[in-house]
Amino acid sequence: MTSRNVGDGPSDADEADIRDDRLTGGEHLRRAPERPGVSLNVTVYFDVASTAPLHPVARQALTAALDEGWADPARLYRSGRQARMLLDASRETVAEVLGARPDEISFTASGTQAVQLGMLGALAGNRRRGGHLVHSAVEHSSVLHVAEKHEAAGGSVSVAPVDRAGRVAADGFAGLLREDTALAVLQSANHEVGTVQPVEEVAGLCREAGVPLLVDAAQSAGRVGVPAGWSLLAASAHKWGGPPGVGVLAVRKGVRYASPLPADEREGGRVPGFVNVPAIVAAAASLRAVRAEAERENARLHALVKRIRGRVPQLVPEVEVVGDPVRRLPHIVTFSCLYVDGEVLLTELDRAGFAVSSGSSCTSSTLTPSHVLAAMGVLTEGNVRVSLPYGTAEADVERFLTVLPELVAGVRAPLGLDLPAPEPAVGTPPRAEGRAGAESEGAGEQGVSAPGTRRARPEASGRVTVIDALGKRCPLPVIELAKRIGEVPVGDTVAVLADDEAARLDIPAWCGMRGQEYAGEAPAADYGGDRGSAYLVRRTT
Repeated sequence: MTSRNVGDGPSDADEADIRDDRLTGGEHLRRAPERPGVSLNVTVYFDVASTAPLHPVARQALTAALDEGWADPARLYRSGRQARMLLDASRETVAEVLGARPDEISFTASGTQAVQLGMLGALAGNRRRGGHLVHSAVEHSSVLHVAEKHEAAGGSVSVAPVDRAGRVAADGFAGLLREDTALAVLQSANHEVGTVQPVEEVAGLCREAGVPLLVDAAQSAGRVGVPAGWSLLAASAHKWGGPPGVGVLAVRKGVRYASPLPADEREGGRVPGFVNVPAIVAAAASLRAVRAEAERENARLHALVKRIRGRVPQLVPEVEVVGDPVRRLPHIVTFSCLYVDGEVLLTELDRAGFAVSSGSSCTSSTLTPSHVLAAMGVLTEGNVRVSLPYGTAEADVERFLTVLPELVAGVRAPLGLDLPAPEPAVGTPPRAEGRAGAESEGAGEQGVSAPGTRRARPEASGRVTVIDALGKRCPLPVIELAKRIGEVPVGDTVAVLADDEAARLDIPAWCGMRGQEYAGEAPAADYGGDRGSAYLVRRTT
């Protein structure tokens, strides 16, 4: 078999086949097998933020490495030496792309393991400084789980809030650092809404305070350049088109790190166990390939996402586009539709041939809203995340924009709500990119309190209409509110009784979108309920 260096692209003879396979996340994902007499939808994969289809270069490298790199790279016989050369070349490739030294790179079993080992090792290495940990409110669940474990073991944790675009304030993050802070954690970009964080600014402030910063670059590695200033960095191969089962943990020289696991001679003593050389070779090859493709693809995907951000609010009434409209990854857009069950909408999109994701509680096994959307204070129900793979066809985006309004209207039709007409697509200037583009920064300044805010109960002289939505999951409490608000005189109050945690987020968000005043939260018992909370809404329009 002919050997190739790690990161080598396909031969000229392979180019046409690879172009065909890259249509929208791979031909195997786009086109269902044909069966006589059966008409099947073409599936368009718009969920690359969850996992990317295996890149053709990764597939090619994996196949070759299974034959050439299967042996133990720690052995001195010929096949072992060959595996070691492939592993070393892969480490050099990954280090070059991530801006690290090869001896700073360790390969793990996943991006989650990389984050967890990085956090636990840095906390252990800096335990003499203290046991304080700082992270943002929108980190990946792997960070939150380590923080919970750390706090349960006696450590302390501070959580940096984000604005309605999902972005931390660098000075606010730095303001949480203390003399006993052992580690700070900040993602390069958010996995649900695509907002890019001010990593370099935060890194500089952490450096001044002498605090190491771990950057979770899972969503951005390969797609955009790695921000400077990190002390530790984690990434995940299946996010950029490599095989699953390969993560990357980079630890800068000089950073105090003590492995939380028993000693092992492999991977710099940070990750025990036999390394999967073929998968690592494929991960490194695809990382170099996608980084080269990003130079030409990012501008195109950015324009397609901008089109979705602008067109969805024009085509679908009562929708909120979330995430920073400018400081964002080029391929992710997220929006939430009022009065829509997220699971139902995702199912309808799947039937229409589109694979997308959601942060709505109804699509989660825990039945709780996305912690990211909750931290942002935006609408959580009817949530759709679209993340475009390299090679996404403009025609597929246009077809998505064609079917989405019909599907949302179909889901809402049985509710009998009087919804405003969608904005005209032509003849009038479009509004700012989505509702979130204009309202993200200032929601709460129009008489809308933050979710969970408790205010004094409305005066007894004012009329209060009680809506009992106890036992009903969102979006039903919001739907009941929308149906009844027109019956309430302007200036009077509605108390929505609900025990679904999502109502704490979605009712204030509904007020902001509909121009009503969210008057706070009170015990449901004050309004005749036996459990849950009363969410108070004052009709202003």
